[in-house]
Amino acid sequence: LCLFRIVPQPGVDPIEAAAAVAGESSTATWTVVWTDLLTACDVYRAKAYFVEEVPNKPDEFFAFIAYECDLFEEGSIANLTASIIGNVFGFKAVKALRLEDMRIPYAYLKTFLGPATGVIVERERMDCFGRPLLGATVKPKLGLSGKNYGRVVYEGLKGGLDFLKDDENINSQAFMRWRERFLYVMEGINKAVAKTGQVKGSYLNVTAATMEDMYERAEYARSIGSVIVMIDLVIGYTAIQSMGIWARKADMILHLHRAGHSTYTRQKTHGINFRVICKWMRMSGVDHIHAGTVVGKLEGDPNAVKGFYDTLLLTSLKEDRSLGIFFDMDWASLRKCLPVASGGI
Repeated sequence: LCLFRIVPQPGVDPIEAAAAVAGESSTATWTVVWTDLLTACDVYRAKAYFVEEVPNKPDEFFAFIAYECDLFEEGSIANLTASIIGNVFGFKAVKALRLEDMRIPYAYLKTFLGPATGVIVERERMDCFGRPLLGATVKPKLGLSGKNYGRVVYEGLKGGLDFLKDDENINSQAFMRWRERFLYVMEGINKAVAKTGQVKGSYLNVTAATMEDMYERAEYARSIGSVIVMIDLVIGYTAIQSMGIWARKADMILHLHRAGHSTYTRQKTHGINFRVICKWMRMSGVDHIHAGTVVGKLEGDPNAVKGFYDTLLLTSLKEDRSLGIFFDMDWASLRKCLPVASGGI
């Protein structure tokens, strides 16, 4: 089940707009063709089953649309998104369109692996219970040499942090190549562990131009003793799932930086609600995801952020529109995904 926020074009009936969205995101096309008779269109066609006006927004409507599960390839976020958000956001019948929430069926959820490590195992690995894990980002995020970068990691971890992290745009630039950074960071971690007697870590960003490069960097991080690697949302759904599978096999924690999400989540009438991204990423296999915070430098509504955290941490969801949760949903025993309070506390 999907909930879309629809702003119809002037003169377009909202029910007609909802039906058009349902058709365009399933079996329909711009004209009737004779090959429609060769398939069970009545089965595979999405159905807009309820339309209601958004409270206090007379030009906006919530459209509830149901999809047949057989429309989607098992275990594939790429195929799921190609169907539901593939073409429909450029549709003429709507002025603006936003995917607000989804209810993914139990049977379809079971085709995904979910988080590689999960919250409980991570806390056991970090030997940290009864309090939040405390982390920070190395600053300045660009321009430091590898040696100075490692020094910042050491000072932060020695000072009481559990984790330091690379920022989203630290990959392998001329001022600091990835292998140099990894070695100096691990040196800082090992010194901090020896100094404090506590388990420490740093998110090593393995984001790269190709999957081959990412696998190479992730394997190297594991070989020198890192417990966690990091990727950016901008690498795409298939790459994220691939890294989730790698992390599960390698017994590594996988952190996802949500770099780029605001290009389609920040607008209130067009794009995708970040709650939906949280669901897709928990299915994809990441252990951490930046989920916003109510304070700090980044935009965030308190109730919406709580809804994101609940989506990532609860084993089942109950409808609560005050938090932006529109559907009851069971997580089918997929592990919990740890929300990271991003943007400064």
